[in-house]
Amino acid sequence: MTEDRLRVFVNATPVDVARGATALDCVRAWRSDEAVAVTSGQRLVTDSRGIAISADTPAQAGSIYRTVAARKAVPR
Repeated sequence: MTEDRLRVFVNATPVDVARGATALDCVRAWRSDEAVAVTSGQRLVTDSRGIAISADTPAQAGSIYRTVAARKAVPR
């Protein structure tokens, strides 16, 4: 791994991205169609704990991201 690249994991797949990449950039490097789903609001990016994060969160070496379906609240 060079100093200008980071290794992250998206849905358990290792992905190498440029330093300064965002969580969305990492998803896009993994699967561009999944990144489109995130930007359209159909999917969310979560951290390793399953907590939703902003797509513009800066990536760090070893970051673990997952994409999940965006659920809409059901009115009561």
